[in-house]
Amino acid sequence: MADQKPGKPRKLRTSVKGPLMFSAFWAVLTFGSVLIFASGGSSRAPRFDLAFTGAGIAFIVTLVIAAMLSMSHKENAEYLGKGSGVNLSSAKKPSHGFGGHGQPGSTSGASDADGPGNP
Repeated sequence: MADQKPGKPRKLRTSVKGPLMFSAFWAVLTFGSVLIFASGGSSRAPRFDLAFTGAGIAFIVTLVIAAMLSMSHKENAEYLGKGSGVNLSSAKKPSHGFGGHGQPGSTSGASDADGPGNP
């Protein structure tokens, strides 16, 4: 938000319009669903009280979730986009004595098979 310039429109992620539209969509969907299913059929009166209650709850819950998700958004650092993965070099790195093969002082597989104490 610090990089916003006065007089310029905000991005959808930092704007209030995105979460409000998202929450309004789910509120309208909940209103229609509760109005249809809470009535119990077409022979009974529609339950507007339950429909408005469900729409209000859906609006508030989705608005809070969308606000929390938009606040937790953080751009990646610039150095994370550089390189080609975990192993940036295919050159063989020296072993630090933890089972490296071909290092001075390491034993061959045949002497390991003899066991300790056997010449």
